[in-house]
Amino acid sequence: MTVPAKAFLHWLDISAPGTSHAAVCRAAGIKRSTLAQQLVRGRVTVATVAAVSRSLQLPVVESISTFAPYRNLAEGVAQPTDAELLSQISDMDLLREILNRSAAAESGSPAAATTLSPIPHRASVRAWLDAAGPSELRRLLARDAGIAPQNLSAQITANRLTPELAVRAAELAGVGLANGLVATGLLTPDEAGWLPHSRSDALGRTPNSALVSLTAERLEALGRTLRRTEQDSAAAQTIWENLG
Repeated sequence: MTVPAKAFLHWLDISAPGTSHAAVCRAAGIKRSTLAQQLVRGRVTVATVAAVSRSLQLPVVESISTFAPYRNLAEGVAQPTDAELLSQISDMDLLREILNRSAAAESGSPAAATTLSPIPHRASVRAWLDAAGPSELRRLLARDAGIAPQNLSAQITANRLTPELAVRAAELAGVGLANGLVATGLLTPDEAGWLPHSRSDALGRTPNSALVSLTAERLEALGRTLRRTEQDSAAAQTIWENLG
């Protein structure tokens, strides 16, 4: 999730020689105090590297690739599979596509194009992990990274994944190394090298039966999440009532 501050300063000195930190922060939309705190701590976030790279109009993936452990990121860029592309379409957009196709079938007219919401959506990390690799990908990732499965699960539930874990998950799944960084919102699809309109094209290629099945799976997962939230809320309310 971070890179050494010394390595960042060296990269910045090469990329923007003579530019003050204040000017870099203004251009990147970063608070000066935020960068100062990161430098003092000796670790700069990958999000900061990405923001500064954008402000300097540098290729973001190549910039991140100058730091360990992201050395292979740029050379590992690859087009996402259709499953990955569909994973980055929100539940609501999938439902809209089903309604558009149904309306078109009834009227005998072409289906209206569905305008897709930006990435990430509220379950983009979970959906990408499910689409990217084998069913045991999360278990393999937790074991490989040496973290407790419940800690990984907490990140996924919060729709977060550290850059290191996102890249490692892509390596384990055998997909483009930058694709998980799109799902987390760190990179845009363009920055990760995705072809223009690739999500819309993948959606258009998806048969009705597969689209309905995928949407049903998404809604079932959403239902489980909502039930957990409601149960947690009810338990908290019970505790407050007992304390009262």
